[in-house]
Amino acid sequence: MKLHSVRVHPSKDLLAREDQLAWKIAGVAVDKVAVQKDVAEMIVNRIIDNASVAIAAINRRPVVSARMMALSHPRKGGATVFGMPAATTVSPEWAAWANGTAVRELDFHDTFLAADYSHPGDNIPPVLAVAQTVGRSGKDLIRGLATSYEIHVDLVRSICLHRHKIDHIAHLCPAAAAGIGTLLGLKQEVVFQAVQQAVHVSFGTRQSRKGEISSWKAYAPAHAGKLAVEAVDRAMRGEGAPNPIYEGEDSVIAWMLAGRENRAHTYEVPLPEAGEAKRAILDTYTKEHSAEYQSQALIDLAFRMRAQIKDFSAIEKIVIHTSHHTHYVIGTGANDPQKMDPNASRETLDHSIMYIFAVALEDGRWHHVDSYTPRRAKRPSTVALWHKIETTEDPEWTRRYHSEDPNEKAFGARIEILFKDGTRQVDEMAVANAHSLGARPFARPDYIRKFQTLTDGLITTREANRFLAAVQDLASIPAGGLSVLNVALPPKALTLAPGKGIFDAALPAKPGAQAKRVERAATAKSRTVARKKGRATKKAVRAPSKTKR
Repeated sequence: MKLHSVRVHPSKDLLAREDQLAWKIAGVAVDKVAVQKDVAEMIVNRIIDNASVAIAAINRRPVVSARMMALSHPRKGGATVFGMPAATTVSPEWAAWANGTAVRELDFHDTFLAADYSHPGDNIPPVLAVAQTVGRSGKDLIRGLATSYEIHVDLVRSICLHRHKIDHIAHLCPAAAAGIGTLLGLKQEVVFQAVQQAVHVSFGTRQSRKGEISSWKAYAPAHAGKLAVEAVDRAMRGEGAPNPIYEGEDSVIAWMLAGRENRAHTYEVPLPEAGEAKRAILDTYTKEHSAEYQSQALIDLAFRMRAQIKDFSAIEKIVIHTSHHTHYVIGTGANDPQKMDPNASRETLDHSIMYIFAVALEDGRWHHVDSYTPRRAKRPSTVALWHKIETTEDPEWTRRYHSEDPNEKAFGARIEILFKDGTRQVDEMAVANAHSLGARPFARPDYIRKFQTLTDGLITTREANRFLAAVQDLASIPAGGLSVLNVALPPKALTLAPGKGIFDAALPAKPGAQAKRVERAATAKSRTVARKKGRATKKAVRAPSKTKR
């Protein structure tokens, strides 16, 4: 890896494109280096992972809304939509929107945390949608996703967004655009413009993940994927972008990131050199529990600690000593009263470590639906325990969170439970059990088990087996055959909401419905004509003759 210095430059510098970060990202995208076997295998794992969580969320309201919007944009030979038959295809940017929402809804797929944080699996829906639409192969998809993961992770390693209250999709959109560029074999100039367009349109604030968190938490990365598809399309047509997007005098760094405070601030962004394999996906990790990633180790720790607690009402206070990031994003340091509210949305609850730890401690299990129901959140014993929990930043956990040593990097905490009789219980965990350095690192059988568990009762066994067989042979899928990666529900099991939006007037008719409407209209017209002729004939018969005698 080579570090690239990135900072704000005044316009008079006329910064050469070769010195711009977007050009260097494009260079990584067009590098035809082979994808290594372990990287390709991990890409298969993450496609399985995405399908698992997407199908588990398939009939949740935000996902249904996104699906109906996508179905309003049909395209023959386009991209598939999770839940629908593979023969139902839509325009790729709308497939990216619908599938991206389904993947993100439960907050249950892969993650990477460093200077910023991310869910690199959000790259899969837009890259796959384009691959299906243009008829690419499994090998092409692997190459595109290796690039997306690489760029996304490298930006997250080096450029902190959350410090400046910028939402993390600002790194996702250019990564997806770069991956699509690799997939399509585009020239560096085209990818360069697409990446800059993607950066320019994807900067939004962190309010989407603060306060009363809404369904936009799921829509935000889906929107970034949609924007990436559109950015590449425009660039392929020869359209340019704001330039230089990272380093310019009025750029995103200058006014939205560290350049706002210090124009001389320099980011050091690592990128693979020419001919160097793209391996960043191997530094990412998925979730065993449906909750924000920094709660994963704490859920496992709650399971372990509860075995020693005989009476939860005897607890006086629980203090979670953790990193700056955990404290301020999902802890009491966020100063969000909603994180302590039993009436809060599911999206808010899965970003409240106080709620999560209380439920995990009481139940000894975690379920992507049952652990978040309004009835569960309002249980009096849970509310009482929940409100005894607070977080505090521990400098050592913050240091480990930001450590570049993979053997030392940690996303856990030290838990101190204080009892009313003056005794206390203390335990700690650095990484979740499912982490690559955890007690039970996730491997292919775990991904398959997660898929089978989350899709059980939603899809048929035959459909599950078909998908798993196809995805595990990803590299052999021929050009034009990527629709096999779609997962369909039985028609009666899929929710299709009635039209309520602007796009619904364009919804495709049910098979045969258009022909029946035309036939009914023609029949009605012929009957009207016949009635008019009949009335005219009767009138002529009744009318007296005007012929002179």
